[in-house]
Amino acid sequence: MAATMFLILAILLLAIIFGAVGFTVHFLWIIAAVILVLWLLGFAAHSGGGRWYRW
Repeated sequence: MAATMFLILAILLLAIIFGAVGFTVHFLWIIAAVILVLWLLGFAAHSGGGRWYRW
C-alpha cells in the first residue's frame, strides 16, 4: 500500500515538474521572439550608416 502511494505521488510530482518546465520554456520562447522583433525594428528604423546601438 505504501509503495503504491509513493509511486502515485512520484508520478504526480514529475508531472508537475515537467508542466512547470514546459511553461517556462514556452514563456522564454515568447520573450525571445519579442526581443528579436524589437531588434529587427531597431535595425530597420536606423538603416543608415553607423551604429544604431549604444553599447
